[in-house]
Amino acid sequence: MDYFAGLDVSVKETSVCIVDDTCKIVREVKVESEPEALLAVLKNPAYHFKRIGLEAGPLSQWLFSALAEAELPVICVETRHMHAVLKAQINKTDRNDARGIAQMMRVGLYRPVHVKTLRSQKLRMLLTHRQLLQSKAIAIENDLRGTLRNFGLKVGMVGKMKFEARITELVENRSDLAVLVEPMLIVRRVLREQIVILHRRLLAIVRDDEVCRRLMTVPGVGPVVSLTYRATVDVPARFQKSKSVGAVFGLTCAKYQSGEIERSGRISRCGDEMMRAMLYEAAQSMLVHSKKWSWLKAWAMQVARRRGMKKAIVALARRLAVIMHRIWVDGTEFRWTRDQAAAPA
Repeated sequence: MDYFAGLDVSVKETSVCIVDDTCKIVREVKVESEPEALLAVLKNPAYHFKRIGLEAGPLSQWLFSALAEAELPVICVETRHMHAVLKAQINKTDRNDARGIAQMMRVGLYRPVHVKTLRSQKLRMLLTHRQLLQSKAIAIENDLRGTLRNFGLKVGMVGKMKFEARITELVENRSDLAVLVEPMLIVRRVLREQIVILHRRLLAIVRDDEVCRRLMTVPGVGPVVSLTYRATVDVPARFQKSKSVGAVFGLTCAKYQSGEIERSGRISRCGDEMMRAMLYEAAQSMLVHSKKWSWLKAWAMQVARRRGMKKAIVALARRLAVIMHRIWVDGTEFRWTRDQAAAPA
């Protein structure tokens, strides 16, 4: 007899529900959210598991890896899809959620998500930390601009290298303000120094990565975009078609159909937000800043004439995702002309 398990994971404890293929609940238990505690329950030789489900979350990658290494048929389920199924329950408890997940595994009503490899998780950590420090440094600069403006001190157009000198110059004769500004400048200085350190590490990784170097042959794609793409896609073979990448990143139109009503809306924005933003910036860089022409830019400019620049950038971002996946899979580089693009690899 086949068995199915549902794991409702929280920070401290995990509710486990085991059912058989006749929908009968065999065992329910709550254990610590540790791989050893879960394996003590799930490695019981009395159960032959066909599927074990857990929701994507902060601990899911860690627990998924441990259960997979123990050769258990574990599946990580997409959060929004699971929430849509479980919200039909009248009472929401950890026990009921575990029961619902187990039943989803039994009937096959689930949408699996890809769990990234350890290397991609580390790359993602580097990218998110770099982005976080950048956002905090910009927030401090904007706060200083706004608060000093209340006293008639205008920072004006100044680059990040001369920003601190400009602030010091403005408060030079205002000792009361200088005392309040100094801590903010110190924090900003440290943040900028650490951003440089992380960026150098990022560049070193890209320099030694053959896939990133090939992705950077695409116009508008730099080290940050290429590394973000590599960390997000992780395993290119998980996409049967390159066209599927755009939908996973939320760059395809959401559709609604009911009876005679059928309409297409804006892009779904259901995928990775950081990757979507990076692809948008790359597309914008190609259309606005890049002076070198290619068949891809010519195609995007035709879309811009018909639909407007904003929609053209989104369309180009979606096509960039597809092209970059094809470059990764084929082991090729970007082809600048139509003849080159049509030629076999």
